[in-house]
Amino acid sequence: MIPVNGDFILSVAPRFSGAKAEAQLHIVGDLSAVFAPTLDSYDINTQLRIAHFMGQVTHECAGFRTTEEFASGAAYEGREDLGNSNPGDGKRYKGRGLIQLTGRANYRKIGALLDLPLENQPELAAEPVNSLKIACEYWKSRNINSAADRDDLVKATRLVNGGLNGLEDRRNYLQKAKIALARIEGIRVALNEGGNTIVLHRGSFGDAVRELQELLTAKGYGIAIDSDFGPATELAVKMFQKSNGLTEDGIVGQYTWKLLRV
Repeated sequence: MIPVNGDFILSVAPRFSGAKAEAQLHIVGDLSAVFAPTLDSYDINTQLRIAHFMGQVTHECAGFRTTEEFASGAAYEGREDLGNSNPGDGKRYKGRGLIQLTGRANYRKIGALLDLPLENQPELAAEPVNSLKIACEYWKSRNINSAADRDDLVKATRLVNGGLNGLEDRRNYLQKAKIALARIEGIRVALNEGGNTIVLHRGSFGDAVRELQELLTAKGYGIAIDSDFGPATELAVKMFQKSNGLTEDGIVGQYTWKLLRV
């Protein structure tokens, strides 16, 4: 199971301020611990599958800052194809979930699959953990893993959206997710190969980062020694790795440490 969590989500999603940031942190905080095991339970468990899931979902839920559509749902009133046969059903069964669930019939269907009373309590669909499961059920029902396995963004988008709305936005999130997952995998490999080696990457801080910066400075890389692994330190690491025939991933694992200490 690839250890994707709240930090991973925030590395892909756009950042906000004010009330939007608070909403995002509430949703991501609730999802962090369950994100990896939930995806794994739906076989969204490879780098490509997770990356494509993130590419689609991050767009659909406005960067993880909402689990409910912004419109009132009135446009769905009287939509018998959605099972909205009673007055008020349009608003009552408006879109909710990381990939939006819409209409009484769909609330009933997904509620049965998840063993949740969504038809009687539709607001449950907006709770972050439930919203993730709803997205996964949709992903499974449309077999979007098959498109992800082929790295086919256009097909995955059509299966989620019905068209190609927001394609470039989805592409941007897909690429960010691929980069974030490559970093996670790089850290896992480094840990497996390095035993107790301290693995550092952008965002790390503390005494180990200070040691790294001192070693880089001694090698001629002019960076600040501030115990904070920021973009300048990452660039210096990549330059050092390139000059020493290592993979230029900016991740300081066993082999990068070894050559720095020579």
